[in-house]
Amino acid sequence: MRIVILADPLDNQRAGIHYYTQNLIRELGQIDKEAEYYIIRRKKDDLFPASRQIVVRYYRFPGYAALRMFFLIPRRVRKLDADIVVEPAHFGPFNLPKKIKRVTVIHDLTPILFPKLHRFHSQLLQRIFLKSILRRAALIITNSENTARDVKDFIPSASDRTISIYLGKDESIKYTKISFDEFKELRGKDYFLFTGTIEPRKNLECLLDAFKIYKDQSRSEQMLVIAGQQGWKIKSFFNRLKDHPYRKDIFLTGFVPREVMSSMYSNATSFIFPSLYEGFGLPVVEAMACGTPCLISDTSSLPEVGGDAALYFKPGEAETLAALMQKIVSDPQGRKELSEKAIQQAEKFSWRSHALSFDKAIKKLYHS
Repeated sequence: MRIVILADPLDNQRAGIHYYTQNLIRELGQIDKEAEYYIIRRKKDDLFPASRQIVVRYYRFPGYAALRMFFLIPRRVRKLDADIVVEPAHFGPFNLPKKIKRVTVIHDLTPILFPKLHRFHSQLLQRIFLKSILRRAALIITNSENTARDVKDFIPSASDRTISIYLGKDESIKYTKISFDEFKELRGKDYFLFTGTIEPRKNLECLLDAFKIYKDQSRSEQMLVIAGQQGWKIKSFFNRLKDHPYRKDIFLTGFVPREVMSSMYSNATSFIFPSLYEGFGLPVVEAMACGTPCLISDTSSLPEVGGDAALYFKPGEAETLAALMQKIVSDPQGRKELSEKAIQQAEKFSWRSHALSFDKAIKKLYHS
């Protein structure tokens, strides 16, 4: 049994799908001896055995990305005589013989459900290709029951080919009270924390509004930290940020290396995730693993992930979020209890468990 994973997210992304692909491949390399897993990517590293890494290089000239996706990669797959090919980033796999079974991992359907929150070309490509991708897939793997329901609503015929497997937590991110020196602006400060890409789906304008209400009412010195790289359609957010009356208390870190995240989460008063929609919500699991009390929106998959270890608000209700911010600051005992629940909840999510379930589903598909 030979399985090929199209692992480009290892090399062309730094956010959620990158970490998903990285952790899945690392765990598969440690657990399976029966199946032969190969990965196709842009360059090699020490994540996976070198003999199982197939490089199809990427060059920046017009038309090459399509040539690589639709012809060069399928040619290497055929040469490997693969039984199953896995696309971990929604878009594919393409142009394979019928005898090769296709597996597509769907993290969310936001380009379909909320097209205005995405760049035009992204939503356009999804509208053009996604239905045919899902119809051709022998197996569709989602990361939550909510995402599985979305897939089944979008393509009812995919119902019996769609399963959900919860993601895991990064074992390197865990509770620590060691202070960090990377950002001198935060030394000795109390702060609320958001982590993730700055883009419309994350609903950060609501967070700015809630922070204003909280500061107006409390006159607290609490800061707001927004940790993540800039994404798309961000002009409105930055206009709101520029005119914010407490701009001096809002700190944007940009991209934060993984080795800093444990300290950043653990030292936060609370983690706030006001997203309009999430396929899973990895930052919530990371924050909970550090014992950080979580205030998260009550939409999509987030109640699945947070369970009873978080406090919830509707994503459009800045006043409710501000009240929760005040509650979490003013109630040390409640904060301690929520922190203990968060650590317990995070234990439910494991990359080893995810990989074992993934491997089991792949083997079942192979023998079907």
